Amino acid sequence: MSINLSEMPKLGFGLMRLPEKDGQIDLKHVERMVDMYMQSGMRYFDTAYVYHGGKSEVAAREALVKRYPRDSFMIATKLPAWEIKKESDIDRIFNEQLERAGVEYFDFYLLHSIEDGANYETYEKYDCFSWGMKMKEQGKIRHLGFSFHGSPELLVEVLDKHPETEFVQIQLNYLDRTNPVVRSESLYNILAERKIPIIVMEPVRGGMLASASPEIEAKFKAKQPDKSVASWALRYVGSLPGVMTILSGMSSEEQMADNIGTFTNFEPLDDEEMGLINEATEAILKIPQIGCTACKYCTPGCPMQISIPDVFRAVNTIRRYPDDWRAKNFYSGVADRGGKAGDCIACGQCEGVCPQHLPIIELLKEASGLFDKQQS
Repeated sequence: MSINLSEMPKLGFGLMRLPEKDGQIDLKHVERMVDMYMQSGMRYFDTAYVYHGGKSEVAAREALVKRYPRDSFMIATKLPAWEIKKESDIDRIFNEQLERAGVEYFDFYLLHSIEDGANYETYEKYDCFSWGMKMKEQGKIRHLGFSFHGSPELLVEVLDKHPETEFVQIQLNYLDRTNPVVRSESLYNILAERKIPIIVMEPVRGGMLASASPEIEAKFKAKQPDKSVASWALRYVGSLPGVMTILSGMSSEEQMADNIGTFTNFEPLDDEEMGLINEATEAILKIPQIGCTACKYCTPGCPMQISIPDVFRAVNTIRRYPDDWRAKNFYSGVADRGGKAGDCIACGQCEGVCPQHLPIIELLKEASGLFDKQQS
């Protein structure tokens, strides 16, 4: 069953950064966001076995599946290689996902985070592509693909070996075009040349591209006075041929409304606007930033309960705006809720699961130097 790109919503609702209350997903808030999204005519929901500590798929069931007809939406989830220790784990995880989400089939199913090394080796060891095709034959999966955090060379290898792949999800945004780790432009070109539909993750780079320097923001506003800075990042990826759906991990109704506005009567970037995007890219690249996307893969296993993405968010703000007191206050709140950056015991758990391959231990030392003296 081929994918008709014209029938896919450009904006996908990523269920990775859902609003929380008292440490739990705020289900009523999520329901309101789901209603806003569905009423806009959009209908693609992306979750995963590991999001929100396993609660994201359950939230999808409660806020979406129980409240809307099954044929009115599409839901995607993912098989985590790092949870597979033996072949029987695959069926166990998949059946658990069906139960969690309250569905009899998934519209889109992904092998989660293929990258050079352990994850891809696990999927090959247990022949997960063939397993996925069997699930398709049984009607439990409609479309099979994978999310990707590896090298262009590996992407070519995987696609050559698995022509059954129907779509690929990649990190793509205007800042990562030439990022030597992400190499999103190269990945995009490989998929576009093969006419493989692309799902985009991290289009606003974990919120990093939702703000800009005063100079760049002024230029954006002069061109599009009523549009947010984040909308420019979304319009960049939405303007690229072959992009099927763009995921946004929205955590508030304000973000939802802004993104819906961007994709309602969508306007691709014109040449002048593309020039402004290039200016923004150059301006940002002059300021060294920690390339954290706030995926939070690092946090569940941290023995010191350090909210690493939040710490890095504070560091990035201070790097750009050294006198910004808000970053210091933000860090204080993060440290009060969990561990301080200086509490890191350098166990390396976080670095082993980071899709961006960040030197987290060294970066936490930097953060501790910036903030912890103020805490004591």
